[in-house]
Amino acid sequence: MEDDRIDGDRIDGGRVDGGRVEGGRTDKPAPHQAVLDEVAPRLRRLRAQRGLTLAVLSETTGISKSTLSRLESGQRRPSLELLLPLASAYRVPLDDLVGAPEVGDPRVRLTPRAMPNGGTAVPLTRSMGPLQAFKMLITDRGTEPDLRTHEGYEWLYVLDGRLRLVLADHDLVLGPGEAAEFDTRLPHWFTSADGRPVEILSLFGRQGERMHVRAKPHA
Repeated sequence: MEDDRIDGDRIDGGRVDGGRVEGGRTDKPAPHQAVLDEVAPRLRRLRAQRGLTLAVLSETTGISKSTLSRLESGQRRPSLELLLPLASAYRVPLDDLVGAPEVGDPRVRLTPRAMPNGGTAVPLTRSMGPLQAFKMLITDRGTEPDLRTHEGYEWLYVLDGRLRLVLADHDLVLGPGEAAEFDTRLPHWFTSADGRPVEILSLFGRQGERMHVRAKPHA
């Protein structure tokens, strides 16, 4: 007698074949199957928008490249265990990965996040698009620049305070109402220019219209 345990694609003594259960009680597609079918192309599209390789994504999430590839091709069923680190890596809500229906409220939940190098970032966008917006509170990070590089393009707009921006060979100070844009593949670093917190808007992405730049050399 065949047991009724769940084992891979087996359930209730029959084998699941897409939305049909052979030897089971129904041949109707599972109601969630259409949602699951859309996860794979959504993951492919999101990784392409971010400009990430499977190797980089694997290192970030701890998920093997083969598993990521199977997820994106639809050969591997998405699970919460796999989708949670992907949502974290892409900085999007889990609902965006699985395509949960909108509930009609367009407001973005403002959830502050501590920045590893000091300060606080509040995401202002929730979509998976190539452009992400943040409101940041930058604290004093010292005087010795810790230059970083990564893929992308960034726009900064100072709302309040004075921001010191070190970009390659340039050392600049921006005040309220001033903005800067730069390719993040250039070595860069920023901090408070006078030890007091700086409030800025940051747009980060791979494309988009550029903002006007006004900045003066750091004295």
